[in-house]
Amino acid sequence: MSFISSQTSALPADIINTDVQTLDNIKRLGSQKAQLKKVSTEFEAIFVTKMIAALDKSVDKEGGIFGSDDKYMDKFKSFIFNEVGRQIASNPYSTVGFAKQIYTQMEKTLPPEPAELQGTAAAQNIKRVDKEI
Repeated sequence: MSFISSQTSALPADIINTDVQTLDNIKRLGSQKAQLKKVSTEFEAIFVTKMIAALDKSVDKEGGIFGSDDKYMDKFKSFIFNEVGRQIASNPYSTVGFAKQIYTQMEKTLPPEPAELQGTAAAQNIKRVDKEI
């Protein structure tokens, strides 16, 4: 177990969400459709975060709520922008829509899952991931 995973495993996922932890969580998801849903949502979160950071660079910072810019404030703002991006991407009422578009396009390339091939009652009880995006 690496140092990062040992430190982050003791904390809830809402407290700290590093890139390594996010990738580990995606790998642990059962189906490829669930993994694709999470990856598409993470992509949208990254895009929104970059968009917010670019918007922040375009505004005048004199007398703002964060005061003057320095290296510590830049790091603090990056944490805020990351969290805002994740919140926007994961909320169905505020999402930009990239996650659903990516999921819809990439789902076509996934191989059928074993439960879908069997057509059993268990396959009908599987939670539909694509309806949640």
